[in-house]
Amino acid sequence: MPLIAPSTYEPPTQLWNGHLQTIIPSLFRKVQVSYARERIETPDDDFLDLDWAFSVSESDGLPNQSVANSPANPLVILSHGLEGNSNSAYLAGMVQHLTRHGFDCLAWHFRSCSGELNRQQRFYHIGETSDLHLISQYAHSKGYQTIHLMGFSAGGNITLKYLGEQGLLRGDEAMNPAIKRAVVFSVPVDLMGSAQRLEQWDSLVYNYRFNRTLKRKVLQKAAIMPGVFPIEAMAKARNIREFDNLFTAPMNGFRDVTDYYTRSSSLQFIPSITIPTLIISAKNDPFLSPECFPVELGRELPNIWMEFPEQGGHCGFPSRTGGIQGTYWSEERALEFLTQALN
Repeated sequence: MPLIAPSTYEPPTQLWNGHLQTIIPSLFRKVQVSYARERIETPDDDFLDLDWAFSVSESDGLPNQSVANSPANPLVILSHGLEGNSNSAYLAGMVQHLTRHGFDCLAWHFRSCSGELNRQQRFYHIGETSDLHLISQYAHSKGYQTIHLMGFSAGGNITLKYLGEQGLLRGDEAMNPAIKRAVVFSVPVDLMGSAQRLEQWDSLVYNYRFNRTLKRKVLQKAAIMPGVFPIEAMAKARNIREFDNLFTAPMNGFRDVTDYYTRSSSLQFIPSITIPTLIISAKNDPFLSPECFPVELGRELPNIWMEFPEQGGHCGFPSRTGGIQGTYWSEERALEFLTQALN
């Protein structure tokens, strides 16, 4: 306790395995959210692009401008997955659902994921938490007194690691008291295990896609920063783990990919989390290894709720009755956790 079993999730009958539950919503779900973009500067002379979405009026479905101009509503800060953005179906669907139920939402972009390359040499990596801290503090400075954090996949790892780091601090450096709860989905809490899972034959298509898009982004930046990046070495990377070993790790001060994954995995930080946090990952997730389902740990920690449904895929969880375009189980489950009284 509080390990949640069994889960209430049931997939649509036509999506009978984890790959279909992952791919079909990603390719075919259409969600339109009206965002207001804001750019903020970072202490290292870079920028972060933030997409705001505000609570909508139940009468006409339009943004409630009186709320938009006043931080009276609770705010959810959402962190997307690897190479995602605020329009990724899993994130946009969540924003749509939350804004219909009285929440404001702030979907922020990792560096170079908003459609424009960032200024500095470094991009983002999935153990980097300083940007999430900056955004949380910025949202609080806007006047929000109730802030929840939410993350998907890589964004979930960043969220859990950040909360654990903050839970270890004391005094003036302790976590902002405005941050009340967190929900994360499909989280690779053990990064090495997840990387190895993505190298298995049935998950190579995901590995190839990420490796290709990450390389493309580095080449784009290399065109404006010639001589900075190890292009020839990076070109030899056959998968994400090799890319991280040749590029991500050295560019961010890690010794190698093992050092990067070891220090960045959120699993070791979960016991230090001090706020109610719900972790949801499907057992048939093609991105996650057995180490990403720490059941025994879930039984020990009073602030962590773990729910591991048998089905759901990776950042999928379409509802059994709502169809691909309807409200997803994950959205209803997140809303329930953020609004319920916890025993």
